[in-house]
Amino acid sequence: MRKQIFAIASILSSTLIFLMGNGLLGTLIPVRARLEGFSDLAIGLIGSAYFVGFVIGCYAGPRLLARAGHSRIFAVGAGTAAAATLLQSLAIEEFTWVVMRCLFGFAAALLYMVIESWLNDRATNDTRGRIFSAYLTVNFGGLIIGQWFYSLGKPASFTLFVIAGVFYALCLIPMGLTRLPQPAPAEVPTLRPMRLFRISPVGVMGCIAVGFSNGAVWTFAPVYAQDVGLTRGLLAAFMIAFTLGGALVQVPLGRLSDRMDRRYILAAVSTLAAGLGIALYLFGSGAHVWLTLGIAALFGMVALPVYGISIAHTNDRLPREMFVEASATLLMINALASVIGPIIAALVTARAGMPALFLYTATIHVALAVFTIVRIRIMDAPPNETRDPFMPVPQQASPTALELDPRGPEAVESVEPSEAA
Repeated sequence: MRKQIFAIASILSSTLIFLMGNGLLGTLIPVRARLEGFSDLAIGLIGSAYFVGFVIGCYAGPRLLARAGHSRIFAVGAGTAAAATLLQSLAIEEFTWVVMRCLFGFAAALLYMVIESWLNDRATNDTRGRIFSAYLTVNFGGLIIGQWFYSLGKPASFTLFVIAGVFYALCLIPMGLTRLPQPAPAEVPTLRPMRLFRISPVGVMGCIAVGFSNGAVWTFAPVYAQDVGLTRGLLAAFMIAFTLGGALVQVPLGRLSDRMDRRYILAAVSTLAAGLGIALYLFGSGAHVWLTLGIAALFGMVALPVYGISIAHTNDRLPREMFVEASATLLMINALASVIGPIIAALVTARAGMPALFLYTATIHVALAVFTIVRIRIMDAPPNETRDPFMPVPQQASPTALELDPRGPEAVESVEPSEAA
């Protein structure tokens, strides 16, 4: 395994540097937008624009890879990401930022697709799980390091934008030096959302709920932390607590869901996320720093795993050969919901104040919990023979990552899908 990890070290290094830029920029942009007097709706549109570009990139990426190759497309994506980031520091204007974030989302989709294609090409059935785990660790690690970098500069200056742009330039170096052969271009799987909803309505609704809620949280949580009086360093700590909480609990919570009907876990974490969202609305403040950070960590522990559990529950009801199609469909459903979520949240916060962000997420989580409980009462759990062990899933990934997942169709023989959940 050490030889396998060493062989893909350049890819993981580029991934880490790229995600460091994302962690920094994801915290910086909402805060800087608020400092510049952007409206809540404008900030919401900026957050939504990223996911618009990401969806476009997921569709266009395979064609671009087939035309130009992975190395060139990675260079295009990194260069575009750096340019869009630096232009934001030069043109402080709402419409420009919306366009730049859309362009950045497109570039990010290309970068994810190249990284995940290369990892998948290097993986074998024996090493797939460990490579996938290494990739997930790098994902969370890069985001957390980038969020910490936010505390090192003033958001009102151009310095942090430049640092993020440097990260996107630097991520070219390890990938540019790799001697690995270029993988074959991936195909975009067929997406059939209505068929998937008939098979697993809980899984589909879970991914929609995550898009509505987490898309809004990633967009507005830094603004919330700023508005409740957290200093620059504590604002970074708030985002790290949220991200780290989700990273630490995903595997233990997923393993627990392996032992029972996953819908019970989904209903429980949704209920807890609603309660903790209300707690952030009521008790979050700079005067109670440790309480605010603690609630943020707990909120991340229950809000971030919803996506992975929703995908795992859906795949419990599918034949193995449908895994990539189903997971790609859920990914795109989640991305489209993430386009809408920040806009709805902006309308709520503009009317009721930024802390109402977490009343909005609480409403989404309550609705998911109620829907899940109703489905539990009217439909049995999937049979054990169709269930696979839980694997955490990166919410920000291209459809290519799904082929790297150890639960993919190459692992075991498929079974027939069960009735709707």
